Amino acid sequence: MKRIAVLTGAGVSAESGIKTFRDAGGLWEGHDVMEVASPEGFAKNPELVMEFYNLRRRQLFEVQPNAAHIAIAQLEKDFHVNVITQNVDDLHERAGSTDVLHLHGELLKVRSVHGYESIEWKKDLHIGDLHTDGSQLRPDIVWFGEPVPAIEDAMDIVAKADYLIVVGTSMQVYPAAGLVDYAADDVPVYYIDPNPAKLHNLRNPFEVLAMKASEGMPIVAEKLRTNL
Repeated sequence: MKRIAVLTGAGVSAESGIKTFRDAGGLWEGHDVMEVASPEGFAKNPELVMEFYNLRRRQLFEVQPNAAHIAIAQLEKDFHVNVITQNVDDLHERAGSTDVLHLHGELLKVRSVHGYESIEWKKDLHIGDLHTDGSQLRPDIVWFGEPVPAIEDAMDIVAKADYLIVVGTSMQVYPAAGLVDYAADDVPVYYIDPNPAKLHNLRNPFEVLAMKASEGMPIVAEKLRTNL
């Protein structure tokens, strides 16, 4: 069975109603992104950071997967599909994708401030919510300035793929944006985004669909099935 790696970004979730900080000039709910998405911000005002993610977590229960999520999930009928997402929501899983790697963490998980294993968490998180060792829990989100633990697994997935789909991402956030460089030279790349970045250095055969994820993803999925 042919392997597809799908790299998804904020544009996929935005169509379901999830806000992205880039749409507001680097602001989230009126906060500078470094106030709510950095270790320094958490150290300075942990209550603010926790409430920010509490709001994001609550919003997840009010939104649904869109046509892009569903089209990606349905590819599993004909392909081995690995989703590598920069998004921290669970919309891919809810759409039916079974192999999802979250590069930047997950809203529905928390971990110790000491970096211990993730814990499932679907309620609000507060100061005083502790790990079993007595340490404070924090959102299981990869903040700016922190390493991306899953990046090597993502590189391996892309390197083994027969097709690469990049959808809903500006290709501006590293190291995720560099993953395309790990695709084998003959692997076709499909890039779906209303405002696609210039992929000048890409040596692969590629096709750009300058459209929303929910419009472009079903088109690419049908092309791949036709080529089987």
